[in-house]
Amino acid sequence: MPRALLYKAAPPRPGAVPPPPPSPAGCAPPAEPRRAPPSRRRPPVSSTRVSTCKMLSLDPLGPERDCPLGSKDLEEEEGPWGGGSGLPPPGCFPGSWHHDVGLDCKGSPEGAEARAWTVYYYSLLQSCLQQAGLPETHDRSHVPRTGCPGAEVTLCILGSPSTFLSVLLEGGVQSPGNMLLCLSPAWLTKVPAPGQPGEAALLVSKAVSFHPGGLTFLDDFIPPRRATYFLAGLGLGPGRGREAAELARDLTCPTGASAELARLLEDRLLTRRLLAQQGDVAVPATLAFTYKPPALLRGGDASPGLRLVELNGKEGQETLVKEEVGAFLHSEALGDALQVAVKLSGWRWRGRQALRLYPRAELGPVVDTVLALLEKLEEEESVLVEAVCPPARLPFPGSPPPGPELALRICAVVCRTQNDRPLLSKVVCSVGRGDRPLRHQSSLPRSLEAALAHCGLGEASQAAVVRQRVKAAAEAALAAVLALEAGLSAEQRGGRQVRTDFLGVDFALTAAGRALTPVALELNGGLCLEACGALEGLWAAPRAGLAAEEAAGAPLVETMLRRSARSLMEGKQLLLLGAGGFSKKFVWEAARDYGIKVHLVESDPNHFASQLVHSFIHFDLTDHRKDEEHARVLVELVRTRSLQLDGCFSYWDDCLVLTAMICQELGLPTNPPAAMHLAKQKSRTQMHLLCRRGPAWPAPSLYAVPCCPLESEADVDRALRQVPLPGVMKLEFGAGAVGVRLVEDALQCHEHFARITRDLQGEADHPGIGLGWGNAMLLMEFVEGTEHDVDLVLFGGRLLAAFVSDNGPTRLPGFTETAACMPTGLAPEQEAQLVQAAFRCCLGCGLLDGVFNVELKLTGAGPRLIEINPRMGGFYLRDWIMELYGVDLLLAAAMVACGLRPALPAHPRARGHLVGVMCVVSQHLQALSSTASRETLQALHDQGVLRLNLLEDALVPGEYEEPYCSVACAGPSPAEARLRLLGLCQGLGIDGPHYPVAYFLSHFK
Repeated sequence: MPRALLYKAAPPRPGAVPPPPPSPAGCAPPAEPRRAPPSRRRPPVSSTRVSTCKMLSLDPLGPERDCPLGSKDLEEEEGPWGGGSGLPPPGCFPGSWHHDVGLDCKGSPEGAEARAWTVYYYSLLQSCLQQAGLPETHDRSHVPRTGCPGAEVTLCILGSPSTFLSVLLEGGVQSPGNMLLCLSPAWLTKVPAPGQPGEAALLVSKAVSFHPGGLTFLDDFIPPRRATYFLAGLGLGPGRGREAAELARDLTCPTGASAELARLLEDRLLTRRLLAQQGDVAVPATLAFTYKPPALLRGGDASPGLRLVELNGKEGQETLVKEEVGAFLHSEALGDALQVAVKLSGWRWRGRQALRLYPRAELGPVVDTVLALLEKLEEEESVLVEAVCPPARLPFPGSPPPGPELALRICAVVCRTQNDRPLLSKVVCSVGRGDRPLRHQSSLPRSLEAALAHCGLGEASQAAVVRQRVKAAAEAALAAVLALEAGLSAEQRGGRQVRTDFLGVDFALTAAGRALTPVALELNGGLCLEACGALEGLWAAPRAGLAAEEAAGAPLVETMLRRSARSLMEGKQLLLLGAGGFSKKFVWEAARDYGIKVHLVESDPNHFASQLVHSFIHFDLTDHRKDEEHARVLVELVRTRSLQLDGCFSYWDDCLVLTAMICQELGLPTNPPAAMHLAKQKSRTQMHLLCRRGPAWPAPSLYAVPCCPLESEADVDRALRQVPLPGVMKLEFGAGAVGVRLVEDALQCHEHFARITRDLQGEADHPGIGLGWGNAMLLMEFVEGTEHDVDLVLFGGRLLAAFVSDNGPTRLPGFTETAACMPTGLAPEQEAQLVQAAFRCCLGCGLLDGVFNVELKLTGAGPRLIEINPRMGGFYLRDWIMELYGVDLLLAAAMVACGLRPALPAHPRARGHLVGVMCVVSQHLQALSSTASRETLQALHDQGVLRLNLLEDALVPGEYEEPYCSVACAGPSPAEARLRLLGLCQGLGIDGPHYPVAYFLSHFK
């Protein structure tokens, strides 16, 4: 049943906790509409003619709610948004906390009314924290905080603490100290943004900051912090909604709500039509009489079950209304509905207001009520007659329990994630009985599974089906909203940076045929979010097994951080050394998308990327033994061209040391060139770490593997005396596992050294694998175990994020990668061991800032280092991490290069699993030219059947090959992803006797 089937909120009883003001998806309250003179008021509709609603609440009726549903005079209801004074609700909050706190903001004095609201919200916050078992807010405003305005993440929420508590607490965990709650618009200031006419920056002078463990602090900021993300609760009491709306309009920072978008989303008719046209969302059958409809409601395709009647006037419509209502009540679109509801639609009528319920057979009262409501309409408003969805009758095992019939109301929160994809965050249910109204804030929240079980649907598989249908419908609803927004101008959205980042969807659970179907009743923001937070609040006391439950606000906080990172990097100028090959084409698309101005230095004057960057510098970088000379020349070029650089970085192996030299000379953030050189040369990495035995324990030496550098035949004999066989021979500065081979005796060592020395002498023999540094080799001990990649993000020597993936067995004696799985299937302790090994090895080499890829093996004695790549992971890794975690390693690396702490969640959580295999030309030339052609694989990728990462542009066979592409499948579990991939590889001809995909995937069981 729609929320509007309910009464307005009654005044709080003495001593009761007053309900929070309307939550965030609304707009500033307009003036109260004109009331008709008493002589024109229609008599109240008799309660005997109104059928009892089925979607009802279990909470008892107090004396202020004792009138039967439908018995109140329409004219006695409050107008749009309610009336009353501009003061907060009366009453007190239970509990005790300090009241002598510094709520005044220097330079922004508040009047008595505004001050009362600030005190109210502070008390509400303390009450929420206390009920959640969290400590009181500590006032440290007497010692202002200092920071780096414009160089730090600042997530700012202006709204009711009870509405946003889940998001605030999650933000304190994911970005400690950067999630700020403003309790008053006076704590915020808009200032014109230089170089961006018509837009303004938002400065935060005072806020409550959130930290891990639910710790909160009341802080002043001098200088003020500059918001990198702003989310306003647009219903902060009379007058405050207008202030919040104005603050949110035309900001330079990403914004999650605006009055303009709220006006659209709070129009029930507009959203009803939007969802009906989506096709994947069931909505109640609706007849709408709209007075001078807005442009978005004019024309367009007809929507199933939705009849829109446009009115140019409100008088003399009796005949039309009677005909339309009569046809609607007898139409098949109403299905099994026994009742219809009559209500107003339009952004003015948001909030708690009455409606009328009538039996479907009673034409006269429905027509009379529609005509009465037409008198209230202003332009672009509507009167709706809609079917009341009958509750699904769930089968009870045995005989049903005594008592009234029960029904469900489902509340879902869905968030916008990476690439504008909707993701269901949380589902909360209310269970109602058949004689009391059911609505938000008047029923107890419970999980979907618990609610279904209470109503007789206790089997996990059946509940999973309902959850999946709710998920599909909620995500489709947000997709429809995002599609609508994509067609709006910046002015229509309320600003260039305004987007809807989360949405609440209310569903009734009804039966369509023999299937349980969630029917979308309306869209909202804060009400569903608050309900989900209330469910989470049931577990304020720690209990076993609940740590893995994701907070309703987690995806929203991740989106806030992602959009903040974009905001911080927009317009930054970076010098990029080395364009890389075909596999790095995503860099140029990403830079353009992020608004980063790239100045590219590249050896190839005809490289395709030269036309995709802000400026191009042709410079021969191929001989990296001359890097010191190259650095001096390039620094002079930068100064001659007067490039105003914010940072300099590279993801191309050959250019990493040169990049560090240039940064050091220009005074840009970097790791020491010596540290980069140490990590670049594989034998030096291992030998250096072998000497790092403490004092910190476990010491890096525990992860290093004995090895010996090889530059001549004599070095091979010396190495054989120092390194036990079997061993691994590889290029000292190599990449992509080219030339890496297992050697089991002295003869194989000499033969492989001679072969590599002969075949791979310089960059022209195999571009892009490090031969610009020479073709020296090394011999290292071969260690048994499973192979893993750990991709790290470090800033200031602190570990910000780590992503572990598993690799399948290689085709010995070669070491070209065959298969991979992400996230890791290892036990948490083993995963933690790998992360610590990778982290300590980087620190041991002096790598304190950047994105690094560390290859390790997990042996019976723990992790062992294979090598450190002092740049982001190659092949598919950046793409997979974005897909599963929503984290872009390229953007993180660019932020570090600019001296900015990457805006990453503290605990990224994978949302799914990917399992993939590599295709190599030597084994798959026939398949890649026919059944698994590039066009076929791309088409399957576009259809979502597989995930394709092309690594080479052409099918060129050769003795020293690298993978041509990666083909992966996603799934809710590793087993399901693995089975999908195996079947796909068999059908495409990738699997075969000489390339046994099942064996390569066997490690992922």
